[in-house]
Amino acid sequence: MSKVNRRSVLGWLVASAICPAIARSDPAAETFEVASYEGPVVLARYAANRIGRRPSVVLLHGMRGFELRLRAYERYATALTAKGIDAYFLHFYSAADSQRLKELKASESRVAYEMERYPAWAGRVSSTITAILARGDSSDRLGLLGFSLGGFVAAATAARDSRISALAVLYGEMPGNIASQVKHMPAVIELHGDADRNVSLASGEALIALAKSVGAPAELIKYPGKGHGFDFADNDPATVDAVERISRFFELRLGSA
Repeated sequence: MSKVNRRSVLGWLVASAICPAIARSDPAAETFEVASYEGPVVLARYAANRIGRRPSVVLLHGMRGFELRLRAYERYATALTAKGIDAYFLHFYSAADSQRLKELKASESRVAYEMERYPAWAGRVSSTITAILARGDSSDRLGLLGFSLGGFVAAATAARDSRISALAVLYGEMPGNIASQVKHMPAVIELHGDADRNVSLASGEALIALAKSVGAPAELIKYPGKGHGFDFADNDPATVDAVERISRFFELRLGSA
């Protein structure tokens, strides 16, 4: 397990001053739909400014979608495209999911609904992966990046779809009803605050242990004193660290243009 210390954070602050794309985001996205299980999936594509076939990373949102904290998600898109990797924002909820989740008030009810929906959401992600890999500008290297609920969905998808070459999860885990069925995982990195009250650090540790148990390279990065969604803060050095670690992980595992 790696831990972020004061020296490493100061290093990333210097890096952000040298490379503003890590700390600032101003990409332009192309939005479109692709056919999928249970209806169309909405994608926003942030293309790297490189010619030829490129690897891709699909980002999966947290419980409230991308719109509420779009700037925070776009920081990752900016860092990825700077490394020659196309970034896709995938809205994995179906129309029925969006309506149902608005109606569910109790957290216990939401958790039960989500547990039931993980296989279907994973199916929607896999349908989207098929469409992305079929593009003329896409290489055969693709990764998933999931945040919170999206991290659960990303992990569930990576366990069943061998086309996924790398998985990055922020404060998520493998759904409990899927963990016992896992036989394969790609390379995994998990970033997690040790003060997270929504998804415990132990959950992230369990994902890493599961990945290692099936032979996948896996690493947990622990952020002392940080809670859920710590990387969404605009002025926190941990945000710079998280964005750079994730983009370097995908550059290493997927390559670039």
